[in-house]
Amino acid sequence: MSTARQGPLLLGVRHHGPGSARAIRAALDGARPAAVLIEGPPEGDALLDLAADPGMRPPVALLAHAADDPGRAAFWPLADFSPEWVAIRWAQGAGVPVRFMDLPAAHSLAGAGEPDADRAESDAVRLDPLAVLAETAGYDDPERWWEDVVEHRGAGGAGEEALAAFEALGEAMAALREAYGDGGHHRDLVREAYMRQRMRAARREFGDGYAVVCGAWHVPALRAKTTVAADRALLTGLPKVKVETTWVPWTHRRLARAGGYGAGITSPGWYAHLFSARDRPVERWLTKVAGLLREEDRQVSSAHVIEAVRLAETLAAMRGRPLPGLTETLESVRAVMCDGSDIPLALIEDRLVVGDVLGEVPDGAPVVPLQRDLTRQQRSLRLKAEAQERELELDLRKDTDAAKSLLLHRLRLLGIGWGTPTASRSSTGTFRETWRLRWEPELSVRVAEAGIWGTTVLAAATAKAEADAAVAEELGEVTALAERCLLAGLSEALPAVLRALADRAALDTDVSRLAKALPALARSLRYGDVRGTDATALGAVAAGLAERICVALPPACVAGLDADAAAELRGHVDGVHGAVGLLADADDGLRERWSAVLRTLADRDAVPGVIRGRAARLLLDDGRLEAAETARLMGLALSPAASPADAAGWIEGFAGGSAGGGTLLVHDDRLLGLIDTWLVGIPERAFTDVLPLLRRTFGAYEPGVRRTLGELVRRGPGRPSSAQSTGDAPEGFAPELDRERADAVTELVRMLLASPDGVAA
Repeated sequence: MSTARQGPLLLGVRHHGPGSARAIRAALDGARPAAVLIEGPPEGDALLDLAADPGMRPPVALLAHAADDPGRAAFWPLADFSPEWVAIRWAQGAGVPVRFMDLPAAHSLAGAGEPDADRAESDAVRLDPLAVLAETAGYDDPERWWEDVVEHRGAGGAGEEALAAFEALGEAMAALREAYGDGGHHRDLVREAYMRQRMRAARREFGDGYAVVCGAWHVPALRAKTTVAADRALLTGLPKVKVETTWVPWTHRRLARAGGYGAGITSPGWYAHLFSARDRPVERWLTKVAGLLREEDRQVSSAHVIEAVRLAETLAAMRGRPLPGLTETLESVRAVMCDGSDIPLALIEDRLVVGDVLGEVPDGAPVVPLQRDLTRQQRSLRLKAEAQERELELDLRKDTDAAKSLLLHRLRLLGIGWGTPTASRSSTGTFRETWRLRWEPELSVRVAEAGIWGTTVLAAATAKAEADAAVAEELGEVTALAERCLLAGLSEALPAVLRALADRAALDTDVSRLAKALPALARSLRYGDVRGTDATALGAVAAGLAERICVALPPACVAGLDADAAAELRGHVDGVHGAVGLLADADDGLRERWSAVLRTLADRDAVPGVIRGRAARLLLDDGRLEAAETARLMGLALSPAASPADAAGWIEGFAGGSAGGGTLLVHDDRLLGLIDTWLVGIPERAFTDVLPLLRRTFGAYEPGVRRTLGELVRRGPGRPSSAQSTGDAPEGFAPELDRERADAVTELVRMLLASPDGVAA
């Protein structure tokens, strides 16, 4: 070490700073300390040897969680360009001891050092040291200041040069600490007291021949002359919990400050490039950018790269910067490669400036048994965890795809949201599933939390489903749980769930809750058929629920409902109608009983118009209501005796855009004429009141439908067009249905709706 230095080597860094990382390596090479202390929880000391494992590929994070409450957890992320990671690997390469020295996670996870509420409120603003130093130097951007004074100066340099830089930064932080005290970082006082205790222990073992790598903000406090008694007083009586630690994969995206990481940086991908590029970083970076744009089919040549480099260097020179920074490179890319557009620039910022790099952890890292089982299944199914979002299409008739589906559904039931079901673009059949996958580092905590339910994914999901069924208070919760159990193939959990379902259904008298629960049960039966799951007991519960709805729904629809309640019940009518269609195959009489309920709702004047109209439309679509009878019901609903608001509700229920009502009106001149006559007869004041409802109804139609309806209304419903006056049908229509031509398309429709094996999907 340098003979001019007194005491241990204190190296203050910026977490995840590539310039700091290079300087750390140069300083350690020059000083050759006998040991290295790193800012981090001491519980991780036992895991440091894994950093040298070939299977360890940053970014990774040290994870500590409370043993009895895995959700209480903390991460210490490290990337290739993190100074702490460089120091760990240097010590391992040099064969010297390396240890963590921060406050133990056992205390920090228990809340040690957190300020009381009054103090926290009075010190809501916490000092940003880099922002103060940047402002003092005349910069309005702390990131740009840091790049200029650290990242772009001395790419490593000699040991003495690096030590001088650390000394200067330490002096700057000392001035800040003198002016601002703890700067609102009250918890740091406890942390720094513990760090000094670890330094005293290192001095007893190594003398002053050790190095400390920590955040630059802490350096003045670690240099301060304090007594053992004073530090011990700060540490006495700290709360404590039992913790478990491991290494977990991390991502560049989660290193970004935008991801909520307090010590995060704005551009982890850019910093990784600066650290790995040993020479000509700007040229290499812009070459990467050109490659990405070419992958997106943009015409970018080597000439573009050369011109972008020149522009970036010119901008840096004009601004007095030692090298082009991220700002200059992005401005040059926008001007030269993106034709001034921010759209391709956003792709560059997402893919390269931030990035989707996902680290890897060796198999030897300690994990909960559930994580081992999940890892085994991921490898067996070739379902790799990736940081970048991707879509996964599954065909449930294939064994491997079905197994992937079961795994993803079981993980969702456990609260491990690796995959999210989404609408398929290629097929809507029940044999198809589409998932959107993205592995986030926090999911490692969710896996640790779920470990209390079992040692395998199947056992844990089964136990969790049974527990959820036992505590569920509402019928809808249990029906949703039954659906999820069938999707996840949890046959052993179904008996407990069905018992809870039967109990809740027997006690629930609210028809809205019953109607809300039935569609999930019907879907569950359908999933059971598709996946080969025995759902006989579920079918009995669903049939009983449907019968109770048929009895209770008509009285519930005439009990003085307001507009919101009527609209909610209208939605439930739709849901029950769809469910009956799925259940009717197992109960031939159910469809007839439900049709009788709809007829009752359509005929009763006391039923709100939106429900009467919807019931009439459903009957018409099912072929259980003649056109003449439909016109009669509409005529009654739109008669002068009906209130305009109720009549408008009837129209919304009958001809709402989502129900395909626009197409019906295009093809039925009589119904369109009734609506047109009613509309022109509404008094001006009443028309203003019902206009929002009418706009919602007709505004949902397809543009082509609205255009056709406008043409028909302009011509006048019931009046023949020029074609009709000559005996011909309007363009695109025949005077009567041509059954032979209609039958000719049935085989094609059957083929389109059938699954690849010929079974209707």
